[in-house]
Amino acid sequence: GVQLVESGGGSVQDGGSLRLSCAAIEYPFSSYCLGWFRQVPGKERELVASIDIDGKTTYADSVKGRFSISKDNAKHTLYLQMTSLKPEDTAMYYCAADVLYRPIPSLDSGDYRYWGQGTQVTVSS
Repeated sequence: GVQLVESGGGSVQDGGSLRLSCAAIEYPFSSYCLGWFRQVPGKERELVASIDIDGKTTYADSVKGRFSISKDNAKHTLYLQMTSLKPEDTAMYYCAADVLYRPIPSLDSGDYRYWGQGTQVTVSS
């Protein structure tokens, strides 16, 4: 079945960088929108960045200019490059995959069918 396997989380200091990866298995990678969400305990999961089938990207205001989402269709892998990390970026990060065609990526986590297992990102001051 479909699997999304994440890697790349960890602990960094304020101002550091990390790159998250999400490898998709048995998923039509180039056919639907993909996204990265994050969640902290007690809060709802929020969309950090998304990418549509043509490679157009969108970002939450809180990460614009610092994070970059990209994908490699040949490798079936989604990436999130995070720079200038701040303590408020500390969260569990999840990649997510849609299964319906949408002209623009959905902001609603409920619209994404498949999820990675999550990878923790911790930024210390």
